[in-house]
Amino acid sequence: MTGVRELRLVVTADDYEEALRFYRDVLGLEQRAAFASDGGRVTILEAGRATLELADRPHAEFIDDVEVGKRVAGHIRVAFEVTDSAGVTRTLEAAGAEVVAEPTRTPWNSLNARLEAPAGLQLTLFQELGE
Repeated sequence: MTGVRELRLVVTADDYEEALRFYRDVLGLEQRAAFASDGGRVTILEAGRATLELADRPHAEFIDDVEVGKRVAGHIRVAFEVTDSAGVTRTLEAAGAEVVAEPTRTPWNSLNARLEAPAGLQLTLFQELGE
């Protein structure tokens, strides 16, 4: 055991204020802490339970094909589980995200949407549909 207790995705945002507004104020990630240094700032936002999903290139291409219809993601994509992927998609679009693909039912029975969001992140919003 390595003793890993938390997965933290660290993103450098060219427009820090816009990214903070989008992820904290619109998406609703709770602020855990904020720190400042000479001329710089960082904010740590709670994003629920964290997992690390590793995919090989063929499976990443399959996921893009299911969610978007073609390969669009880089080597990192951030996925958030939400309770209403269609509603959150509309909210994030109104806040400046670009919708790449509307919510789509997947073979693994979730409703997934894809967006281009602040700080250069491509997001998947997924809603588990259950049995």
